[in-house]
Amino acid sequence: MPIVCHQVPVLAGSATLVTMGTLILCFGKPASYGKHSESVSSGVPLLPARIAWFLQELPSFVVSVGMLAWQPRSLFGPPGNVLLGLFSAHYFHRTFIYSLLTRGRPLSAVIFLKATAFCIGNGLLQAYYLVYCAEYPEEWYTDMRFSVGVFFFILGMGINIHSDCMLRQLRKPGEVIYRIPQGGLFTYVSGANFLGEIIEWMGYALATWSVPAFAFAFFTLCFLGMQAFYHHRFYLKMFKDYPKSRKALIPFIF
Repeated sequence: MPIVCHQVPVLAGSATLVTMGTLILCFGKPASYGKHSESVSSGVPLLPARIAWFLQELPSFVVSVGMLAWQPRSLFGPPGNVLLGLFSAHYFHRTFIYSLLTRGRPLSAVIFLKATAFCIGNGLLQAYYLVYCAEYPEEWYTDMRFSVGVFFFILGMGINIHSDCMLRQLRKPGEVIYRIPQGGLFTYVSGANFLGEIIEWMGYALATWSVPAFAFAFFTLCFLGMQAFYHHRFYLKMFKDYPKSRKALIPFIF
């Protein structure tokens, strides 16, 4: 028996993402990991960064690929499948490549559990919508929203991966010190890696033209935008010679 689309959980999940993003802006505090992990209570258990990132990102990959594999339609025929394939590609990288290469600080168990819950919920939301709810016309592949959206998704993912690589090169294995990132978009902003991921998910939202995707993009903008803002403040306080013309997230503007 085919699974039918239920709009109520889709709208509820999307509203939850928007609410979470709005609360981040209201509270105005960064998530307590990486540069901001000092604010975590000393009594909270810590997990090695590579293990934590692998386990917390894995659910989004498993859910999306699982739904693609089990549906009766051809794997990469309908636009919804292709778009879910892009979502899966991002989380393949985050799960199997980024997690193995990261040289970040250990993550607190609290942050790990929150991130895992988010990846499970958002993975289910995006995959469920694209597989069971999305309806695209046959000409969607030639629609400007799809073409431009996919372009920005790939561009943003490339910026994100390149920026993460540059950050890793600043630190030798085992080091916990910080240095000023140079080159690439770091010439213009402190959060080049965050900017790349924001562009990526905005492109995804444009290509899917769906409420869940736009809600996810809004949450990403709020969450990573806040991280970028506090990263910028961190660099300004730590380094006297930090470039004064460099902005936090948007070149020449913010």
